[in-house]
Amino acid sequence: MKRILMIAVMLFGVISFANAQQGGQNRGGMGGVSPEERIKRQTDQLVEKLKLTDDQKTKVTEIFKAQGEAQMKMREEMGQGGDREAMMAKMQKITSDTETKINALLTDDQKKEYKLFLDQQKQNRGQRPQGGGPQGGPRN
Repeated sequence: MKRILMIAVMLFGVISFANAQQGGQNRGGMGGVSPEERIKRQTDQLVEKLKLTDDQKTKVTEIFKAQGEAQMKMREEMGQGGDREAMMAKMQKITSDTETKINALLTDDQKKEYKLFLDQQKQNRGQRPQGGGPQGGPRN
């Protein structure tokens, strides 16, 4: 009996350790996309929507890279236990700063398109289901 209990405890420990090593790779809004892929996707979206020049594209990529690094740092701090409300406020500030920096690079016409793009993104975000579980309706 002790042997079975010991094996169960060891198995639980190994599974817990393996899950901790994954560190939330399967979580997040981009479905496990690497930071580089996310930056490329975000930049490509703006290039298409705003008709960015090569110079603007380079600068926007750097802005998104800095945003990603700042958010990664915030997530690490959150994982170590922190004030969730304060962390969310900091994340919103990082996003706001990113939008301001990008806006500063744009022409007047691009700024109008960028505002429309951001408004659409915010509207879409509000329509997504909340929570990390499986999506779907109630089950009978």
